[in-house]
Amino acid sequence: MSRHVAIVTDSTAYLPPQTMERHGITAVPLTVVLGDQAYEEGTEISARSLALALQKRHSVTTSRPSPEVFAAAYRTAAEAGASGIVSLHLSAEISGTYDAACLAAKDAPVPVRVVDTGMVAMALGFCALAAVEAVEQGGGPDDAVAAAEKRAEGTSAYFYVDTLDYLRRGGRIGTAQALLGSALAVKPLLQLDGGRIELLEKVRTASKAIARLEEIVVERAGSGAVDIAVHHLSAPDHADGLAERLRERVPGLAELHVSEVGAVIGAHTGPGLVGAVVSPR
Repeated sequence: MSRHVAIVTDSTAYLPPQTMERHGITAVPLTVVLGDQAYEEGTEISARSLALALQKRHSVTTSRPSPEVFAAAYRTAAEAGASGIVSLHLSAEISGTYDAACLAAKDAPVPVRVVDTGMVAMALGFCALAAVEAVEQGGGPDDAVAAAEKRAEGTSAYFYVDTLDYLRRGGRIGTAQALLGSALAVKPLLQLDGGRIELLEKVRTASKAIARLEEIVVERAGSGAVDIAVHHLSAPDHADGLAERLRERVPGLAELHVSEVGAVIGAHTGPGLVGAVVSPR
């Protein structure tokens, strides 16, 4: 391909660093505010530090990257030879990141296509990888956007949290708001639906919730080629156990990623999160 298309995403994609380096993907960091101190996700605060702060009930908030940060990323890509940029981001229903990217794109030195994937975590990461694959096969910006949007359309994300309190405080619950108050003892299974976090099912115990999560993922994966990511926050045993069972039960499994979520998502879900992303190829 004679024209280089750069792929930009944000830190909530939680792509492995070696994967981003190999494919030349840039991740613009969101910010975590702990007390009165701001930290860039992925470089200045770890998930473990975030989980400890949450357990101690310290004040934790998050914020989008500024348009200036996106502008700097776009300039860097252009200076490195990009003639076009595709910028893929977490759901605009969850964060203002997409809006900040759109503002920066207006004055970028090369054309920038900004995409609200409606996804988050590796659901977003798989979209970025699909865009990269399209570019590496000789495609242009339109091909990269189409590949990312197609991947997003087929991708599902499900997760279990120990408590809805963190989602309530961050205003990210959607229809799960109905569970608050008298039903806080219920262990909820949630999903991404239309870019929003919505209630999927109510389960009485953590073990039953994770078992049900496994069944949903196996059913959703089917028998075709599929990539799966298992995420957690301070719950490595649950995540590793779920991953091992999925390896045995999903016949078309292509890639399986297991990782701890970063501080931004962790700030809104709290310790104990176990999630799974199912992304058919």
